[in-house]
Amino acid sequence: MRRPLEESEHISHRETLRLFARALRYVQPFRGRFAIKVGITVASLLPLLLLPWPVKILIDHVIQGRPLADVVAAYPFFVRPAVALLVGASPLSILLWTTGAQLALLLAIGAIGTALRENDQVEAYLSGGFDNATNSENEANAGFSFVGGLLGLLDFHFTLRLTQDLNHHYRSRLFERIQALPMTAFDDERIGDAVYRVMYDTPAITNTCYRLLLTPIAAPLGLLLSAGVLGLVFGAHPFLVWSALAFLPLSILVSVPFAGLVRRRGERSRKAGATTTSTVEEGVTNILAVQSLGGHGREQRRFGLDSWESFSKFRSYLLVGILTFLVALIPGVVIGARAYLYVIDLVIRGQISVGDFSLLFTYFVQIGFFAVEIGALWIRIQGSAPGLHRVFFLMDLPGERDEAGVRPLPRVKERVAIDAVDFDYPDGTPALRSVSLDLPVGKITALVGPAGAGKTTLAYLMPRFLDPTRGRVLLDRLDVAKASRASLREQIAFVFQETVLFDDTVEENIRMGRPQASPSEIRRAAQMAGADEFIRRLPQGYATRLGRAGGKLSVGQKQRLAIARALVREAGILILDEPTSALDPESERRVVAALREASRSRVVLVIAHRLSTVRAADQIAFLEGGRIVERGSHEELMARAGGAYRRFVELETRGAA
Repeated sequence: MRRPLEESEHISHRETLRLFARALRYVQPFRGRFAIKVGITVASLLPLLLLPWPVKILIDHVIQGRPLADVVAAYPFFVRPAVALLVGASPLSILLWTTGAQLALLLAIGAIGTALRENDQVEAYLSGGFDNATNSENEANAGFSFVGGLLGLLDFHFTLRLTQDLNHHYRSRLFERIQALPMTAFDDERIGDAVYRVMYDTPAITNTCYRLLLTPIAAPLGLLLSAGVLGLVFGAHPFLVWSALAFLPLSILVSVPFAGLVRRRGERSRKAGATTTSTVEEGVTNILAVQSLGGHGREQRRFGLDSWESFSKFRSYLLVGILTFLVALIPGVVIGARAYLYVIDLVIRGQISVGDFSLLFTYFVQIGFFAVEIGALWIRIQGSAPGLHRVFFLMDLPGERDEAGVRPLPRVKERVAIDAVDFDYPDGTPALRSVSLDLPVGKITALVGPAGAGKTTLAYLMPRFLDPTRGRVLLDRLDVAKASRASLREQIAFVFQETVLFDDTVEENIRMGRPQASPSEIRRAAQMAGADEFIRRLPQGYATRLGRAGGKLSVGQKQRLAIARALVREAGILILDEPTSALDPESERRVVAALREASRSRVVLVIAHRLSTVRAADQIAFLEGGRIVERGSHEELMARAGGAYRRFVELETRGAA
């Protein structure tokens, strides 16, 4: 049986297309802004057509001194009016005019000359690394424009905000989805993998959407415009146009064989990065155990191996890109060299001017650039496919969904009833068998039994963290399976065996049980849980920040805060898993008294081993092997000679002694 976060490493071409189509749907809320981005990109193509003309005029009519009046008609329609104004002007005037034109282009789009090395593009990336993590952070915060100058700066700012909004929307949907997964979804998984997917896999949508939306529009249009101008001015030399267009099939032929390899290497690289993130998360979370057991050397070696593996996998992924480039390099150089020699030959034979040389070769390079953009589109977005696949896989995991027609559940008034419940784990292992238990309001019920007997599993059925395989859970004779989970969980306060606290103040940690609770209600809950005394001794009292996972508190103090958080909730059902295991006798006495007071208007279920806690319960259910083998009060069960509960108590007592 596949574990929850295991997915196929191989992504087919068809699946890749589905991933890209699904990613584009996330553009829907931003479709207007993407249309503006496309419009700005298209508009930025037009000034590029003008860039080489001032250089041609400067070379032909200033440096070489060729008469301008004889060739005005040879200039294209979009340049001819400006050139006609210069007829009869001195070389100095023409020099000043071309210089002014270049400065105007520099201010507008940040480019001068032939749009080759002098062309400026606006872009911003927060990190400069070459691993998946920093590249992903770049994609999540990328602002770019295909031109510079004022237009580029405006485009950059617009694109940066659009990029961040898109990634925030996508990342938030994934986080929301994770929150909706069943409580047991990550029982067998490393949390670091989910963190990696949220932080470093989600930015794959940026490269995908920009390339799929911009390239198919801007690149063909730029190619047609450049080819049109080249044909308009130098129609007698189609060789250059066809030579530049040859880069299109060349890019496609090179891309297709390597696309699948890029995806597979990219997937392995991301998985290795996720493993490294998980190792860091586990090492930091369990740092106390690592240090106390002298395991820091082992953890360092484990991290070293995982970290080096992540770098190795990324180098392997990068190697495919280098190999693809090298395969295309030789024929590309041949095509470019042949075009360069062809233009040089035209100049030598006097068929074109030296200024025409810069013009011809500039448009040749532009056509070649746009052809490569179109031909290489497929392989350039392959690196994004594994990231999208990992994110969508997590999004598609079955989450907690209410059945159609569910209704809100009113506050429990009489009892919770477990009715002939069975529960099997996904692998078929039985955990509970024919369990029936009545939990009335006004009484404390204790679940007792050896480890693995099914106590916590039974408690998890009430808030529907788990659903029974067979049988029902009833609140005042209403089946919880027919009620909305939200209304059910609103009236359940759960204190887990492993205390969960957040890096916030004491008050806010308690208030998490009921956000609208007043300061006086928070203090009363803390007093009931026996926590008020130690809270007041903290440096800032209830305003003291607890640090990561409540690291500034002892285990017993954490437990009392968790109990206070449950008590302030004022829920109709209170479930506590080993609530007094880390408490001293005096604190335990206070907590038991608080539970007794709370049970007057609540159903209280306690999972416990400590006899002082169990003895205070109104009824005790003893579980063994997933079944309730005995039930009754402490005195009743102890009166049974040879009874399971009595044997358990005697073993616990001898162990304590």
